[in-house]
Amino acid sequence: MSQARILTDLEYRRVLLHISKKSHAPRNKAMLYMSHLGGMRCGEIASLKISDVLTSEGKIKDEIYLTPNQTKGNRSRTVVLCEKLQKELFSYLCARFNLNELKAVTLTDTSKALFYSAKNSQRGFSANTLSQWFGTLFREVGIEGASSHSGRRFFATKICENGVNPKIVQNLLGHRQLQTTMLYYEVSPKSMRSAVELMS
Repeated sequence: MSQARILTDLEYRRVLLHISKKSHAPRNKAMLYMSHLGGMRCGEIASLKISDVLTSEGKIKDEIYLTPNQTKGNRSRTVVLCEKLQKELFSYLCARFNLNELKAVTLTDTSKALFYSAKNSQRGFSANTLSQWFGTLFREVGIEGASSHSGRRFFATKICENGVNPKIVQNLLGHRQLQTTMLYYEVSPKSMRSAVELMS
């Protein structure tokens, strides 16, 4: 079975533009970011509760702790959130609950699913329905070969292209073996050019 195709930067921007023109744009953009900027698996994203990302002070956490029952292989792991992703999650929650752009999100019930289903605002996606959502999204933009796993490969490749130690990438992805991590990294013309320029 072939690997999910990694989106080019242009394709990624096309997807974001497409999302901005559709309903549930704040939610959909945040879900795409969780995959592409957080390197999270589809099932992990679907499993999240608001309390997983929001502190008791109403701020977005720097890291998400995933319990064994939220991950593949029943192994807990920590997802480190970049600043851009934190800001997007904050904006999404403000939009979802019709809050002004405040310094903190004040909610009385944080046990709800982080990403609600369009059919039921109280219930979240299942791993399967979220995977289907990603597939439909990419097809609507005309991107063939992409799937819910494309985001994790995009995440790994972007980090590797910036010279990050592969062991760090392994930990960020939550892999047991480094060999598995290296399957996610796709050698691009940009990375090949950067490599040979080291000879200058």
